[in-house]
Amino acid sequence: MTPDTKPHSPEKAPVTLLGLGAMGTALARAWLAAGHPTTVWNRTPARAAALAAEGARTAGTAAAAVAAGPLVVVCLLDDVSVGEVLAGADLAGKDVVNLTTSTPDQARDRAAWAEERGARYLDGGIMAIPPMIGVPEAGGYVLYSGPRDLFDDHRATLAVPAGATYAGADPGFAALQDVALLSAMYGMFAGVTHAFALVRREDVDPAEFAGLLTGWLTAMAPVAHRIAGELTTGADPEEEVAGLAMQVAGTPTFLDTARGQGVSPELVTPYFELMRRCLAEREANNPQGMVDLLLR
Repeated sequence: MTPDTKPHSPEKAPVTLLGLGAMGTALARAWLAAGHPTTVWNRTPARAAALAAEGARTAGTAAAAVAAGPLVVVCLLDDVSVGEVLAGADLAGKDVVNLTTSTPDQARDRAAWAEERGARYLDGGIMAIPPMIGVPEAGGYVLYSGPRDLFDDHRATLAVPAGATYAGADPGFAALQDVALLSAMYGMFAGVTHAFALVRREDVDPAEFAGLLTGWLTAMAPVAHRIAGELTTGADPEEEVAGLAMQVAGTPTFLDTARGQGVSPELVTPYFELMRRCLAEREANNPQGMVDLLLR
């Protein structure tokens, strides 16, 4: 054993990262901090300079970066960029993990594209923002979909920047659940925005109201489990109609309050309309749930 050998510190798996935007840079720093040999490439080479100073190996081309190791992580602008950047690279024998935001269909097509070129492919959906990367207590994680054995092979490495959650063998499932979760987030943002608009012109302390609001949203969050139960086992329409009718009957109060406060109802009226449609279906003995009514 040479003097500089580190006992009990097995060599960390090498990682190649293509794309050094805010998220890509955060990912690279997390792997570097954990001791993984990390090769980086970016269309704008200057972005790699700071990472080189932190120990990253820089590649002059995407093809050279791909050639540097077996695990290639891609974090680019969009699916078109992925195709352009990897077009000249030899992917045979490589494991490609694509963290670029895409649609489920794009992820499935990209998986087939990679397989045709001799690569194994995982698609990923990052449920975090850059400051959460490399900070376990922040709660960020990444959804991965594709072959389970491929996920298991690289799980330890993939879990370094953020938690690694397997979403299924279908390559499109990570992208699908990513968009589904973010869609719920945007719905919440819409409700929060509307709520603050209602109280904005009154003598209501925003910080105190924020405490009420977050507490209330936390208390209501388990509705997701109720909806999941309805979709799994089916709800009793007789039991549901009365409660839904009461909610629909109360919607004019919400709209009148918005008008009285000088607030546009545009963030809540679509959901109120969906509630009315659902009630009409159930009263007509057609027990449609609101989720089903959204399916075209």
